[in-house]
Amino acid sequence: MNTLLNRRTLLAALPLALLPLRGHALGAGDAAPTLELEGLAGPVNLAALRGRVVLLDFWASWCPPCRQSFPWMDQMLARHGAAGLSVVAVNLDRQRSAADQFLRAVPSHATIAFDPAGDTPRRFGAKAMPTSFIIGRDGRVRQQHDGFRDTDQGPLEAALKQALAG
Repeated sequence: MNTLLNRRTLLAALPLALLPLRGHALGAGDAAPTLELEGLAGPVNLAALRGRVVLLDFWASWCPPCRQSFPWMDQMLARHGAAGLSVVAVNLDRQRSAADQFLRAVPSHATIAFDPAGDTPRRFGAKAMPTSFIIGRDGRVRQQHDGFRDTDQGPLEAALKQALAG
């Protein structure tokens, strides 16, 4: 079973491993591409969030660091939502049922969107799983962050606070 799970995880990660070959990573100051996706609670449109700071996170059910980042993202919403922070978490699973199962185990207050074709992370130039982008109130990328570890929490929150302040 473990071997089968590891093979499935590797096969599921393979398309993401090819992402840098298909697009370039966005840098600070670049305009965030459009994002119009089906969401858990209706359509999700990044342009509709202009004027807010957005933490945009690309995730998948098979990604262990994603399980760790979801509670942290909820903490950020609780602490900074009133100051103008929105969190949009874009799921990349090909099967919606895998995402739904993850969300039952790790519930979230983030805006959840689905991109089973993986087009959006290619346009953003995502390089790892998870990859997050901090998008300023002006719709421009302020920072990209690959992966998620406990040690990332402080610097990422500081970057969010900076984006919210300016």
